[in-house]
Amino acid sequence: MQTFNFLQEYILENDAVRLNPLHHSDIDRLLHFSEQQPELWRYSLQPANSPENLKVYVEMALQGRKDETAYPFIVFDKRTQQIAGSTRFYDFQKNHNTVQLGYTWYGKEFQGTGLNKQCKMLMLEFAFEKLGIDRVEFRADANNERSIAAMKSIGCTVEGILRSNCAAPEGRRDSIVLSILKDEWFGGVKENLKAKIEKERNISSQ
Repeated sequence: MQTFNFLQEYILENDAVRLNPLHHSDIDRLLHFSEQQPELWRYSLQPANSPENLKVYVEMALQGRKDETAYPFIVFDKRTQQIAGSTRFYDFQKNHNTVQLGYTWYGKEFQGTGLNKQCKMLMLEFAFEKLGIDRVEFRADANNERSIAAMKSIGCTVEGILRSNCAAPEGRRDSIVLSILKDEWFGGVKENLKAKIEKERNISSQ
């Protein structure tokens, strides 16, 4: 198993998507999403829904990497040869061998294309098979039905609701907690996710 090195430039990719480490220079490559699709961050605790907020968003993500608690990526869709969004590992808990996966968003034109499952496959393979992580956790606004459905579709188990657990841009929010355990990943979740990806690939090619 690898020891995670926050200084290393990890690139995760397959034939559909490439995840590159996020850098400050990527702000310009993401700017059009902030300017043209600010609603992408409706449920986000840290919205990037303006040029100013995007700069703060990226700087906070990069600070997390410096603090060795997060590792953000920029998402490149090989199908369209375009930048599609961003995602990250965060809340690394070395003592407990756990991590959270989130801060995931994609432009509208990339939603519903199968891109999310491809990204999650790469990140979960890396977490469980390269790093030997025991538990990957996911959280979302309990009202974010689209995000919750997406997490369930990749094999996450719902654990419950944390009531009013964090401040949100407008008041407070309830957060739903989901997770995948290492034994679950090797016990069927990975194969089920692979099957879903293959099914979507076949449908799109028809």
